[in-house]
Amino acid sequence: MKSHGYTIETSLVSFKILFIRVCIALIFSISLGYFEAAVVVYLRAIFYPDGFTFPLEVFSIDPLFKRLCITEVGREAASLILIVTAAWLFGSNRRQRVSYFLIIFAVWDIFYYVWLKVLLDWPATIMDWDILFLIPMTWASPVLAPVLCSLLMLLFAIVILYRDFKGKYICVSFLEWLAFISAGVIIIVSFCIPGPHTAQDDYFKYFSWPLFGAGFLLAIGTFIKSLVNKEKVSGVL
Repeated sequence: MKSHGYTIETSLVSFKILFIRVCIALIFSISLGYFEAAVVVYLRAIFYPDGFTFPLEVFSIDPLFKRLCITEVGREAASLILIVTAAWLFGSNRRQRVSYFLIIFAVWDIFYYVWLKVLLDWPATIMDWDILFLIPMTWASPVLAPVLCSLLMLLFAIVILYRDFKGKYICVSFLEWLAFISAGVIIIVSFCIPGPHTAQDDYFKYFSWPLFGAGFLLAIGTFIKSLVNKEKVSGVL
């Protein structure tokens, strides 16, 4: 009986530590989202003083603008490094670090749009288009697409952390890792295809919802499959 009580007490302490870490990660992510939104407020004032609307206005690349573009690419890379570093510090094993990366990235991305709505009253609708990323090329899509990805990442992270806390680790086979990577590549490609066409009147035709959906569903299907795997036949995440 004493041993059982000790187990419950230990479990509660572990859950408290997990809860505190998740809360701190959320605060970090929301703050990082504000930094991202604030930078975009400045960039739009510089590059698009008449308003940020699609199709985008083609601006001349003078030395100042070129330097700002290069700086922005470096800032995006630095943001990714911050997320990876924070995830490494929050987690104590590979499963937790993957989970915290997904949590931070997802909440950062979602609150980026929340803060833009607060600061600029943009986007007007979830279907407004946005420039998502500049590495290694321009990514673009309706806001709904990256938000869906972020919500899915958040769901994955919660499940992984919960299973890790319960000691029921998620097992991912080599083929499933390939499927996850393929899903990510498909989604990224769907974002990159419209990138070079954002200044064209028919820019919206270049984003393929079926292509995006294929990658999205592949990620969901692979994750569900990994949940029912047995450790003896698959590698632990």
